[in-house]
Amino acid sequence: MRVLVTGGSGFLGPYLIGHLAARGDRVLALALDPGPLPPGTPFVSADVRDREALARAVAAEEPEAIVHLAGLSHVGESWKRMADYFDVNVIGTENVVAVARGRRLLVASTAEVYGAVPEDEQPIPETRKAAPRSPYALTKAAAERLTLAAGGVVARLFNLIGAGQSPAFALPGFAAQLAGIARGAAPPVLKVGNLAARRDFVHAADAAEALALLLDRAEPGAVANVASGRATSIAAALDRLRAVAAVKARLEEDPERLRPLDVPMLEGDGALLRALGWRPRRSLDEALADLWREAQARAARPA
Repeated sequence: MRVLVTGGSGFLGPYLIGHLAARGDRVLALALDPGPLPPGTPFVSADVRDREALARAVAAEEPEAIVHLAGLSHVGESWKRMADYFDVNVIGTENVVAVARGRRLLVASTAEVYGAVPEDEQPIPETRKAAPRSPYALTKAAAERLTLAAGGVVARLFNLIGAGQSPAFALPGFAAQLAGIARGAAPPVLKVGNLAARRDFVHAADAAEALALLLDRAEPGAVANVASGRATSIAAALDRLRAVAAVKARLEEDPERLRPLDVPMLEGDGALLRALGWRPRRSLDEALADLWREAQARAARPA
């Protein structure tokens, strides 16, 4: 199958592209820059806000399917850059939907669209209505509406984790701090935000396998949770990361790392993917070990 992946050089893109290529698909990555793409991946530089550039890429490649991963995805940052988040996540998705006519379309969304769900109503089923509480979640809920109206498939990703994730996010950020402390480049103080939040962590490689399965088998208009069904607090995940790193540091709350609103818990019921035979194959501890190895390698590079 010929597949066009927008945001192909982002965090999840290389995992998905590697998985699709390994099974024999021809994949074209579309992004602003090639970044860490798997070797030999065909690439085109384009912005999803540029519909004409998207149309040219589709006309040249003639993909049978489009996976739309491109987007801005930091909840905290979305409060400061609302216009940018709207342009990229809503207008960008509108453009992708417009050029995808007649092709299979799979669009990555987020569990953040569910908002604050009472703990006794979790794991969250895929049938639950969206109730976004942040600018980021609101833009993704709008992107979902555009996708479903066009017969596309929506994948609501819970908290992905793995090597390649930006240190702007909590756990890779903690790993980066710990690596600096281990090298003596920073004092033994770990700056943290809200550690009480509980999240359903999914290894990015497992998420890539889930997306490939949805691309193959999900019915038009389907909504699928990509979730493990287990929520872990950020505090517990950080404790496990510190155990992997074996670095001692004092915790200090950093106001800059606190969000205006933070959803207390997100735990997903991935019924659709379970019915298709998908199960997570990698543990949170494996993902944390990947983060730590990558953080050490980054810290060791010359400035």
